[in-house]
Amino acid sequence: MAVIGGIIGGGIFRTPAAVAERVGSPELALAAWIVGGAIAVIGAFCFGELGRRRPRAGGGYVYLRETWGPLPAFLYGWALLLVIATGAIAAVAVTFANYALALAGLSARLTVPVAIGAIALVSGINYVGVKPAAVTQNVFTLLKLAALAVLIVAGLAFAVPATALHRPAPPFTAPGGVAVALGAALVPILFTYGGWQQTNFIAEEILEPERNLPRALVLGVAGVVVVYLLANIAYLRVLGLAGLAHSTAPAADVLRALLGPAGGTLIAAGIAASTFGFLNLVILVTPRVLQAMAADGVFLPRLAVLHPRYRTPALAILVQAGWATVLTLSGTFAQLVDYVAFGDWIFFGLTVAGLFIYRARDRIAGAGPVAGGAFRVPGYPWTPGLFVLAALYVVASSILANPRNALIGAGLLAIGVPVYFVSTRYSGRGVV
Repeated sequence: MAVIGGIIGGGIFRTPAAVAERVGSPELALAAWIVGGAIAVIGAFCFGELGRRRPRAGGGYVYLRETWGPLPAFLYGWALLLVIATGAIAAVAVTFANYALALAGLSARLTVPVAIGAIALVSGINYVGVKPAAVTQNVFTLLKLAALAVLIVAGLAFAVPATALHRPAPPFTAPGGVAVALGAALVPILFTYGGWQQTNFIAEEILEPERNLPRALVLGVAGVVVVYLLANIAYLRVLGLAGLAHSTAPAADVLRALLGPAGGTLIAAGIAASTFGFLNLVILVTPRVLQAMAADGVFLPRLAVLHPRYRTPALAILVQAGWATVLTLSGTFAQLVDYVAFGDWIFFGLTVAGLFIYRARDRIAGAGPVAGGAFRVPGYPWTPGLFVLAALYVVASSILANPRNALIGAGLLAIGVPVYFVSTRYSGRGVV
């Protein structure tokens, strides 16, 4: 549920329109989602082995620290706290508030108070323990899957198949040809498939993580790939390629076309549930990174302390909630997330590349085969190599698409360098 909930947020309800706009046929659109899904599954395999090797709180932060050193690991955690996680919390909370208010028939002027209230509520749930947070995650993941199931069943069973899937494809005219169009479509697709790596943040609190974490990652990502493909077939079947490309809310357009106004209300409720579940997942997992950083002596030491009763990183949860609230009130969160989105994939690629370092150390140490059939990435070294190349492609595409945003994002990340040196000097741990 954590893996699925970490991937399915609001993207699948919007991104297919952008993909359809960038390709020249429904077949190519579906092919792009299949390629993106294959890359996501490879990423799940890679993080499965990483999680099996180091089932520790902090996930990617721990892997980066052990393979590339403490500074890159700190910059990853810094980016999460400064913008990536907290900005996502603010953005998703506002999206949830918009849909919840529309469903309740209340004024949009209440958007910011409701968004802040959602952040406070979910942070409170996570403050009092992992179990209530997990129950919340399970409930809202099931609700979002139910909404997508209604969309898929309605689109496949009730639609009249008079769309581009059943017509000759128009001549492809996009500049650069099929390869360029497919590459351009992969950027939003890979962002929409992202999020499974967040489950590794809570590896230490998963029962038998060496076995259950890899299994959850692979099965969860594979399940989402199937759901996303079926949802895109439903979109194309009902709207056609041109209709999908020009839609600002394809899920709502599909259900309104098939079920009338009730369909629009139903999908709005589904999106509200989806965003609330995603909000819970981000608030659940990110404080474990701050906890790991503090335990290493590279961030505020008190963030490493667990609550004496609830055994949660209570102060880290409060700090995260406070900064996310500030971003919500400022209204700058969407712009900030755009600035550092490319940086997220830099760390993504570095984390998976760390597998090569772990394996090399195994060879140097003369480590034998892992016991008990422990999880390892199939197709090594080609599979992690392919994922690293995909990450590099996303980073390069993001920079080329908006060099100004990338430059500002690099500046925001660079601010973390002096923070790191000050923190290590203050803690007395020194700099490695």
